[in-house]
Amino acid sequence: MRHQRRKFKIGNNPSHRKALIKNLANEVIDHGKIKTTFTKCKAIQAHVEKLITIGKEDSVANRRLAYSKLNNKDVVKKLFDEVGPKFKSRNGGYTRIVKVADARFNDGAKMAYIALVD
Repeated sequence: MRHQRRKFKIGNNPSHRKALIKNLANEVIDHGKIKTTFTKCKAIQAHVEKLITIGKEDSVANRRLAYSKLNNKDVVKKLFDEVGPKFKSRNGGYTRIVKVADARFNDGAKMAYIALVD
């Protein structure tokens, strides 16, 4: 039975979902804040928080692990040089999701911002 094995259906197949989460996580770490649908925000929040936890301790193994999850050298460098040390004393809750009142015009999807906590 699949009790508590829920995944967000944000793509057609698992490979598309994995690529989408990876790209959105890259953007959140690179820009600090992005606007996307609420479901996508909830799907990438855990992924980004785990990456920031990895980025708090700078080692070769952690850099390789982060690179395997992000596939972008510039974002990995930013994660370990800027984002990780900023949250060194924080034990969790690195991101915040803020709902936007207006839905997307085309399909009425609920929109939200996912941002790093200052």
